[in-house]
Amino acid sequence: MPRKNTSFADLLFQAPWWVSVITAAITYVVMGHLLPSVETDNQLINMVFKALAMPAPYFAIFILFIAPFSFFNARRKAKQLDAQKSIETIRQLHWRNFEELVAEAYRRQGYRVTEGGFGADGGVDLELRKGEGLTLVQCKQWKAQKVGVSVVREMFGVLTASNADKIIVICSGKFTQQAIDFASDKPVTLIDGNELLSLIHEVQTEPKVETVKQNVCPRCGSELVERQAKRGANAGNAFLGCSTFPKCRYTEELF
Repeated sequence: MPRKNTSFADLLFQAPWWVSVITAAITYVVMGHLLPSVETDNQLINMVFKALAMPAPYFAIFILFIAPFSFFNARRKAKQLDAQKSIETIRQLHWRNFEELVAEAYRRQGYRVTEGGFGADGGVDLELRKGEGLTLVQCKQWKAQKVGVSVVREMFGVLTASNADKIIVICSGKFTQQAIDFASDKPVTLIDGNELLSLIHEVQTEPKVETVKQNVCPRCGSELVERQAKRGANAGNAFLGCSTFPKCRYTEELF
């Protein structure tokens, strides 16, 4: 969740580089010239205002120093998004880079994005604003399991306790059918790995990813065929399996 204790420097680091330049200029003018020139009936306040003139250049330099870091941070995120080629390259990202990837994708769609959360799980990771609307986003970089209904239910609880309009749960894999059913009649949008790929494709400067075709194995690109489990706890249940089995053992549940 965007941290309640996010520092002023963190906010400038995430903002465009020119925000730091403008903030530095305003800080210097206000602290170095405007406030020291103000005269009030309180001598103590007058002394404090005049004393601000001395540290004003140092505050301005500190803020201005953040601008190049903000610039290169923005370029790194842009290059990271444009470098993605498939769902596998996305799944190889660290959880923090995955959040940055999603943030950059929405930023290119015209949203004002607030990044936060610097923890590996839980809470809201991004806030999206466009006009008066507010959307909360949770990113799940889960590679070995599907995102279940408990996660979606928790996020719906966060939504009802906030002033946001809707919430998006986005992952690099898939959601369980229970999670999909729970979200179907609520202001909750679920974006799985295939839909994420489409989103990345749409906003890349020079698209490198290809939208995923239905019934195609995401691992090797071969056709997925319907099979039936013959043993185990799921015996008798239908599922999709890669046509190149046993060379590729990718499977996918059928609902």
